Amino acid sequence: MPEISIITPCFNSSPFLEETILSVLRQSFTDWEWLITDDNSTDNSVEIIKKIDDPRIILSVLDKNQGAGNARNKSLEKATGKYITFLDADDFWEANFLDEMIAFMKKENAELAYSNYARCDENLTPKIADFKADKEVTFDNLLKTCRLSLLSSMYDSERVGKEFFPAGSKREDHVMWLNLLKKIPVGKPLPKTMAKYRMHATSVSRRKTNIMKDQYLVYKDYMKFSTIKSWYYTGNWALNGFMKYSKIFN
Repeated sequence: MPEISIITPCFNSSPFLEETILSVLRQSFTDWEWLITDDNSTDNSVEIIKKIDDPRIILSVLDKNQGAGNARNKSLEKATGKYITFLDADDFWEANFLDEMIAFMKKENAELAYSNYARCDENLTPKIADFKADKEVTFDNLLKTCRLSLLSSMYDSERVGKEFFPAGSKREDHVMWLNLLKKIPVGKPLPKTMAKYRMHATSVSRRKTNIMKDQYLVYKDYMKFSTIKSWYYTGNWALNGFMKYSKIFN
């Protein structure tokens, strides 16, 4: 079995997919499997992936579009690695990402870890300041802001089990991390920038005013909080989200 399982959903990602593929193939740590689930793309994403001759890449193609959370779950079901990590089909890892993360987790005896990542435009040019992994993450502090990003986080599935993404939520990554942190006391920060996140002009994560309701439902429907408690955490999340994206380069 491989040491690491990389989980990737893919939907119409052809403009950026080749760079993402190269960033994985260039990893200095090589004991991995890469499970890519294509969510019924209508572009040539599947053809691009099929051109890669590497037995560590396992491609599944869905016959109906069902969303990124479901695509990740399909890959998670097949994952056999001790460590689970995520990479969307338009993001990018530095060549030492897997090496650094797995060494850090072993050194710290961590069940969950996350690193800094650069926040870039579509050409991978830095757009705003790097997101810093500067705090230990707990269930309580993750309620107020989602410090964990899929592309810069890793967890030990042998120790905590696989954590799947919930159906029906547009904030499925935050719900998944909260559910994972119900099982473990803390996630550890690795303060090195080893990944690049593409900030698209239409990115859902940037349209904070349009997803307040979806975030409220994270607390109300998935965490089963009261209405008042749910609005309290939604307000904290919105404020922290504004601060997260406020430092724009001139």
